[in-house]
Amino acid sequence: MTTTPARDVAARLGETFADYVPSLEGRDIVAIRPSYGLMIGGRERPAESGATITTIDPSTGAALSEVAEAGPADVDAAVDAARGAFERRWRDAAPRERSKLVFRLARLLQDRAREFAVLETLDGGKPIRESRDVDVPLAAAHFFYHAGWADKLQYAMPGMRARPLGVVGQIIPWNFPLMMAAWKLAPALACGNTVVLKPAETTPLTALLLAELVDEAGFPPGVVNVVTGAGATGSALVDHRGVDKIAFTGSTGVGKGILRALAGRDVRLTLELGGKGAHIVFDDAALDQAVEGIVDGIFFNQGHVCCAGSRLLVQESVADDLLGRLRRRMELLRVGDPLDKNTDVGAINSHAQLVRIREYVEGAVAEGCAVHQPQREIPSQGFYYPPTMVTDIGGSERIAREEVFGPVLTVQTFRTEAEAVARANSTRYGLSAGIWTEKGSRILWLANNLRAGVVWANTFNQFDPSSPFGGIRESGFGREGGRQGLEAYLELTPVRP
Repeated sequence: MTTTPARDVAARLGETFADYVPSLEGRDIVAIRPSYGLMIGGRERPAESGATITTIDPSTGAALSEVAEAGPADVDAAVDAARGAFERRWRDAAPRERSKLVFRLARLLQDRAREFAVLETLDGGKPIRESRDVDVPLAAAHFFYHAGWADKLQYAMPGMRARPLGVVGQIIPWNFPLMMAAWKLAPALACGNTVVLKPAETTPLTALLLAELVDEAGFPPGVVNVVTGAGATGSALVDHRGVDKIAFTGSTGVGKGILRALAGRDVRLTLELGGKGAHIVFDDAALDQAVEGIVDGIFFNQGHVCCAGSRLLVQESVADDLLGRLRRRMELLRVGDPLDKNTDVGAINSHAQLVRIREYVEGAVAEGCAVHQPQREIPSQGFYYPPTMVTDIGGSERIAREEVFGPVLTVQTFRTEAEAVARANSTRYGLSAGIWTEKGSRILWLANNLRAGVVWANTFNQFDPSSPFGGIRESGFGREGGRQGLEAYLELTPVRP
């Protein structure tokens, strides 16, 4: 296998990084290696079995690289390395030292932000504008934020003694590989834990690059270990008796399996799972602003977002007007090469996910729903799906009940606030919701009655490291970000006077 030539990437990038492109050829900084090993105990090594998996560029369908596939023996080695680092170095490291290293990691990530943005887009298929302007900056922000907490934990939990848990197994999804790694690593490290990180099998490359930065920042060997692989690798990590906590972000089905596997064991668990978020638009809303929020809520990252606003609920009196504006806005969305800075909707992450999205939409048509898709050409190579709106929804259809995880919006109408809340809550999920109205009292009433962990008002998909994020019901439990996110990585005991 050959590496991805830097000149080819530069040609696709165009002016995205105008001052950056000329240096690609010389530094070869986006030339992807033919193979990658596991990062265990501060060094790279192949899988014990020699097994590998292939990571694919979803925009072309071509192979990017071979990545080691960790088995039980490799997970054993990673957990042992993490345990040794925890007991010998990291647990007793001065909080100020932990803070300094996490801060240094954030700075290194900023210094190489462009490289991470390109690699994230190549491996995952998301538009370069999103990787560049959202994912990488927010990942760095999480490390900066938690670096500030590392030497202040005694003030975060008044009246409690805060101790690290030990070895944490973290399993992250393919939709936000770098950002989810930062969301999990930052609080775990700031609190004094060591980590075995398992990225998704389709998007492992930025996690492996981040592990290199961990070493460069000066973390002791074994504090952060990365084991790549598919579901079996994740299962080996969950089942390992040397792990003190599991943090998982992914599908509800897998999350339920992890919950069953850990039943009866003294292992902490946090789950951030799927969603079927409702976007509720009232007749007094600023409709053009709402349309932009709806587009961002469902078509950002090709709809590969657990908190996506995938269900549009619009008040009857403005439904025709709003949907007309939305259709016109959808016609302007550009579907294409993720490395093109003008692309709005990039590539679906994998062929399997593309097939899944198609099946949902075809099933909706079979159940009598109407489908609107902009009539525009999409690339013939790679995995692409056009922005899609599904109307004539009754509510019982599969596409209305289950998480599609793609650029597909379902539409229903309502007449009253009570009906809007009833429709929004008619789901087994409970991760996110969005409200569009000019009435502050209405926003407060709905926020109190919507069964969702996160509720946005007159905006959508806004995140900040200081704000806790997480769901209820089948969207999981536990929080990431904010002071609340620290609690999941600490053993808290009352301080007796």
